Amino acid sequence: MTEDDVNTPDAQTTGASEELREHEVRTALLDLLAEVGTVTATEAATRLGYSSGLCSFHLRQLARHGYIEEAPHGGGRARPWRIRQHAPAADSPTEERFGDLARGLEDESWQRWLTQREQAPSEWRHDEAFSAVAYLTPEEMSRVANVIRRALASYQDREQRPLARPDGARPVALVTRLFPLLPHTEADADQDR
Repeated sequence: MTEDDVNTPDAQTTGASEELREHEVRTALLDLLAEVGTVTATEAATRLGYSSGLCSFHLRQLARHGYIEEAPHGGGRARPWRIRQHAPAADSPTEERFGDLARGLEDESWQRWLTQREQAPSEWRHDEAFSAVAYLTPEEMSRVANVIRRALASYQDREQRPLARPDGARPVALVTRLFPLLPHTEADADQDR
């Protein structure tokens, strides 16, 4: 990323459409559940074009975070799911529906990496985690986010197109959080004492 990339206004739109792309599988599962009522991981995979393992994982994570629940069934291996009766409102903004869920999944994945990285193949036992503080305007912060999205765009289709993955490619979590740092208040200082 160059300074020109960050300082050049971006024509891409931001907001809910970007958030939906980042949470495509969970969004598709919730939409499918809203449409059909109940669904198993296998049924979801058939309807949505993902693997049943991927659907199963995301269904369990949506349940873990209170969005869906296991539907009553007659036993057996089939495990149908439905939208939970008191789940966050479907008409709430996408950021509210998935923000906490996404952060929870990201944090959980990071903690699992930290505790299990020695079990990974030697060439994968490192990470590229970093952080930085930059003084930006709200518009600049949006431009930086869009530059990062554009940099990752050419890799996005590999989720649905396994043949596009080069040999040795593995799923890698790419987590970026841009937010303004708020000043400390007197209440914060009291808590630190």
